[in-house]
Amino acid sequence: MALRLSKEILAHNCVIKRCSLGFYLSSVIQRATLISNQDAELVVSGRSIYSSVSSISYEQHLNSSTQNFCTAVHPEKLCWEGSSHAAMLKRLEVALKEHQVNEVWESFIDFKRLHGFPEGFLIHKLITELCYSSDPYWLQKACDLVLVNLRERSDLLQSDMLTKLSLSLARSQMPKPAMMILRLMLEKRNLPPMNVLCLVVLHLVKTEIGTHLASNFLIQICDHFQSLRAKKSDHAKLLQPDTMIFNLVLDACVRFKLALKGQQIMELMSATGVAADAHSIVIIARIHELNGQREEIKNYKCYIDQVSAPFVQQYRQFYDSLLSLHFKFDDVVAASELILQMCDDRKSLPIQRDKKNSQRSYLVPIGSHNLESGLNMQIVPELLQKDSVLKLEGKQELVMYLNGKLVLSNRALAKLITRYKKDGDTSELSKLLHKIQKELFSFRGSRLGNDVIHACIQLGWLETAHDILDDMEAAETPTGYSTFMSLLTAYYKGKLVPEAKALLKQMRKAGLLVSLSDEMVASTCLSVVDTSACCTSASSSTRKSDLANALVQESRDEEEIPSRVSDLVNALVQETRDEKEEISSRVYQFNSSINFFCKAKMIDDALKTYKRMQELKIYPTELTFTYMIKAYSSLGMFRNITFLWGDMKRNMENGNLVVSRDLYEYLLLDFLRGGYFERVMEVISYMKKHGMFADKWMYRSEFEKLHKNLYRNLKASEARTDAQRKRLEFVQAFRKYVGID
Repeated sequence: MALRLSKEILAHNCVIKRCSLGFYLSSVIQRATLISNQDAELVVSGRSIYSSVSSISYEQHLNSSTQNFCTAVHPEKLCWEGSSHAAMLKRLEVALKEHQVNEVWESFIDFKRLHGFPEGFLIHKLITELCYSSDPYWLQKACDLVLVNLRERSDLLQSDMLTKLSLSLARSQMPKPAMMILRLMLEKRNLPPMNVLCLVVLHLVKTEIGTHLASNFLIQICDHFQSLRAKKSDHAKLLQPDTMIFNLVLDACVRFKLALKGQQIMELMSATGVAADAHSIVIIARIHELNGQREEIKNYKCYIDQVSAPFVQQYRQFYDSLLSLHFKFDDVVAASELILQMCDDRKSLPIQRDKKNSQRSYLVPIGSHNLESGLNMQIVPELLQKDSVLKLEGKQELVMYLNGKLVLSNRALAKLITRYKKDGDTSELSKLLHKIQKELFSFRGSRLGNDVIHACIQLGWLETAHDILDDMEAAETPTGYSTFMSLLTAYYKGKLVPEAKALLKQMRKAGLLVSLSDEMVASTCLSVVDTSACCTSASSSTRKSDLANALVQESRDEEEIPSRVSDLVNALVQETRDEKEEISSRVYQFNSSINFFCKAKMIDDALKTYKRMQELKIYPTELTFTYMIKAYSSLGMFRNITFLWGDMKRNMENGNLVVSRDLYEYLLLDFLRGGYFERVMEVISYMKKHGMFADKWMYRSEFEKLHKNLYRNLKASEARTDAQRKRLEFVQAFRKYVGID
């Protein structure tokens, strides 16, 4: 009896242990499965609300997420924790207090499975705790949790918590989820303060995708602001963007060469009444330069010319951009006038001005002065934001700042020389060089004329070098002995005897080589083709020996000259190459005309100009199509845009046109507005083909605003015509693309 009882007890204990072990193993497996399933549930929920959230696979972090699971068997404790609301809640609170992120998430998943969401303050603490992590995995979890709460308990989403999350995501270079959070806040009209929003944008615009998202978000803010302002809502002031956020986005557009998007943002800056400071003006000038808009940038010049001396360095980039546009339009006269004006004006500028006048604002038209209606940009040329986080990375291609003044670079000199040489107007070049040298407007100072002559000689432009030498003598500008000898030697080396004799005669008038015959000079020059020959040559003539010594010295000088002028020579060579690849100045002129007609709503004249380009075999550029598309869009003429799209495709196929992502996006949105879904999917396919980023949230938002219920319940079998059936297919394809159920 005792033996049988003992066996039953042992069997009972074994069953208990087996059941306990089985329950624990089942619980562990279930917990891992639940965490994984919960992750998937959060991501799926997020997709159902905003498809732009990209999930991070749990498997990548499986080891780190499960490393805290205990392998020992404690069935009583597990059973108690699994059934006790208070114990599980305490476990979550302790994990939050100790900042154990893995334990926090596991505790939350366990609690959520049995009891639903914990109280709001714990959700707030949980998301905040995840925000402090630098691990993208946990930041994504926080983002997914926000989406689930948006669906189930939107009252828990507090502004400060969402602000922290968006900033953490942006700082970790996760622009898509960061932008999703900001867009949620914008929908609730509860944006962070502008100074905080600027910090988020500062991190976003470090990458090109972040810049695309930040610029589109700024457009949304402006649209909301203008809508509320039209309704005279008090809330409009809270949504009005400031100068700093515009500067950050515009500067990023310049850095990533997003010229079209920069133009759109700039026009919105004017439309929302945000004043442009000194930083803004410089960035706007760069955008106009990228877009080849010379007339627009010239509108600012009269105000920039008046700034006080401390702001001269700030506006160096402005003059660089304007000078660049003069060269792009092949207007060397305007370029020379600008250079001479910079030489003259800066001498008379006051060092200090009245503070009241320094903060004076002006209105500058965006576009031609001849437009009756148009936008005006409010500018304050001598205003700089305090504690600005913006650091402009201005290029120094044509105009440099040196020793407290603006000076021309080698690149600018090279452009001047090649343009004047091409026009055969060396005398004007000489006058300009004389003026620049006199005012020390070049970093070469008083050596400018001689250096230009030496550079021309090295490139074999002997006629140009001689013409400049003649003009310098006529202007009584000092010319070095080595310059004469360098040109004379080059003539004899090139067997240009008549030119050499003419120069020798000129030198004798200047008191050089008076006692030597032409034959002696020629033979000596030819005998010193290389320096070693000069050094070893013997001569019976003392005078000839003196000339040989002079030429030896000249050869030595020529070894030093390249170190001083080689950069100018290289700039001239590079400019000569670039001229062959540059866009024709006629293209800029045609585009300028088309832009004017489009802004003036003179679409027929714009179309005539466009057709004239085609007749002259001048290929339209991306800007040409952009101006036309924006004009048609503003007039609601979306069908005409489809014709332009056909022209664009033909030009792309022939290799005559390269289209940027921004223009594709313009087309996509315009085709959406016009209901041309086949064209929409065509544009999307081109963007996919070129690996371009697509802001699906924006496209989805535009679709829901205009076509929310389009073909929602219509089936293909119910379509009345083939055209309707085909259109239904494209609508469904678009819905699927942007994640609409």
